[in-house]
Amino acid sequence: MAFWRFPSAALDTEEGHRNLIHVKQKRRKFLKSIAALGAVGAVGAWWTSTSQRRSARWLRQIIADSRRNVAPAPVKPEPAKWSDNEVTICWIGHATVLISFYGINVLTDPVFGNRIGISMGLGTVGPKRYIAPALKLKELPPIDVVLLSHAHMDHMDVSSLAKLKGSLNVTAKSTMDIFGGGENVRELSWGDKTVARTKKGELSIEAFEVKHWGQRWPSKLERGYNGYVLRREGKAILFGGDTAHTESFAQLRSRGPFEAAIMPIAAYQPYIWNHCTPEQAVEMANAAGAKYVVPVHHSAFKLSHEPLSEPLERLQAALEKEPERIAFKRVGETVKV
Repeated sequence: MAFWRFPSAALDTEEGHRNLIHVKQKRRKFLKSIAALGAVGAVGAWWTSTSQRRSARWLRQIIADSRRNVAPAPVKPEPAKWSDNEVTICWIGHATVLISFYGINVLTDPVFGNRIGISMGLGTVGPKRYIAPALKLKELPPIDVVLLSHAHMDHMDVSSLAKLKGSLNVTAKSTMDIFGGGENVRELSWGDKTVARTKKGELSIEAFEVKHWGQRWPSKLERGYNGYVLRREGKAILFGGDTAHTESFAQLRSRGPFEAAIMPIAAYQPYIWNHCTPEQAVEMANAAGAKYVVPVHHSAFKLSHEPLSEPLERLQAALEKEPERIAFKRVGETVKV
């Protein structure tokens, strides 16, 4: 007997009533399964359509970028003139920052190519820079520590890393394979610490939790993603890496004070679950008790929908009453903390 029909004559017995209830239950399950299949189909159609739109948008951007020149950095830093008795922070571009921590040179998330993305042998396919790095790789001072927040291609560029020989690479867990291993690579999980020992002294490095993700295409391996606390001779700096809004910075306050917090401020639209807004970056820096807000991860590449100029404008509005706390605004500028 088909479960969607039940003869009325069978209802005259107690067994018939029980069978009717059973039939109704099976009918409800059947209808729910049909509805679920319809929902899955609708979601699949939406995802396919969205993916096609994203692919089309990405292709249009690649074509448009091919005709665009990369603007030179507005400021040319001169690391040779920096004092080993100071802490100097310079924005090279995107999330790449050069820090002279009392003479120990630290480089964060080095990306120096004109494009980020997939290496195709003859070149890289992916977003193109709008502003060139403030220094070329060959213009850098000797780098003691390369500090890597996570394995995304706009933070961990293999071609740039290949040219930084002799540095200690401090990186997130499950990312060593990208380097090919080696004695100069140290993986840190949240809460792990290491010490970089150089000719000019020691630098303490501790990884802390941020809110992001770490997969690197095409692998589906779940890799780590870190923020870092740097300490030397009584001073401390935060490098926020890449993060959405999180309470982790507030939990660092008791371990301060922090001279500066290097914070990402862009790629939040529509990726708010993985990238903080400028206002949230300020909130997290304040929660940690940082003196300066060092804004990065903006202007060099267009990785999201908000206009390139918007993140810095919003940051300035958020710190309208304390503009002196914004470490710098242009690629190549420096601040002494």
